[in-house]
Amino acid sequence: MTKNSVKRAKKGIGLGATSAIAWGVDTVLIGFIIASTPFKEAVMLAPIIAAFMHDFFSSIWISLLMIFKGEFINVLKIFKTKSGAILILGALSGGPLAMSFYFLGIQNAGVTYAASIASIFPGIGAVLAYFFLKEKMNKKSWSGVVLSIIGVIVLAYVPTKFEAESNFFIGILFSLGAAIFWGLEGVIGAWGMRGREVIPLYAINIRQITSALSYGIILVPLFQGYPLVFEAATSNIVWLLVIAGLLGTANYSLYYSSIDLIGAARGQSLNNTYVFWAIVTEIVIIGTPVNLQFIVGAIIVIIGSILVSSSVKR
Repeated sequence: MTKNSVKRAKKGIGLGATSAIAWGVDTVLIGFIIASTPFKEAVMLAPIIAAFMHDFFSSIWISLLMIFKGEFINVLKIFKTKSGAILILGALSGGPLAMSFYFLGIQNAGVTYAASIASIFPGIGAVLAYFFLKEKMNKKSWSGVVLSIIGVIVLAYVPTKFEAESNFFIGILFSLGAAIFWGLEGVIGAWGMRGREVIPLYAINIRQITSALSYGIILVPLFQGYPLVFEAATSNIVWLLVIAGLLGTANYSLYYSSIDLIGAARGQSLNNTYVFWAIVTEIVIIGTPVNLQFIVGAIIVIIGSILVSSSVKR
């Protein structure tokens, strides 16, 4: 590797690792928001409305940044290009689809389990890249995929919890759905950023605008959710949503920058460590107990994801 390549790799690793911290804290904050008034009174709507408001405020933050930099006009121009169309597709996968599934996972299974199970997305992304982008995967890669699946089984197998909370396994399924769509987003995002006119911040701006609009125009009206949006917007919880939106912007900006520098698989692997930061945040701030089964399962999932990502060639 050349000196410049090493520098780019180190920068990509640093950005990817930092993105995980932002997403881990954001995950716990969203769990708190969903469990607070007025969201806790609207069990079915809460995850979708929280996801919409999260991405809405995130789109405001990143758009303000691009306006301040005098580059927002460039973002709008990219919407009309082939790269823009690809990024919009990725935004729909990682935004309304993955985020809604993820928030439903948090609501039904809790932050700890939802974050851990959704963390298999690098393995899923590597598999999707193998089939759709023709990226090569060796035995080490496939063993990582299998290991990730074993880790999910370890995490999800909680008979006593199933007896006490029938929604727990539903939450597990939602979290798996989030992993699939996030894995797909990483692959599509990397494809979209191949265009010369696209830089990571442009891609993030397109992603968050597309996600917010798809929620606001399609999903929220479909579920008649605007009364809850207005109720949340006029309550004290709105300030936590503004902060969550800022954390989401930081996460995705760092995440996409990492993907641009070191590739989708490795970028996803680094961002995947958010599960540890979510756990640490819960332990420090909320005092959530963590059992041995969870620790073992989470470690297996992370090791599997790292095996996949570290052995995939760009």
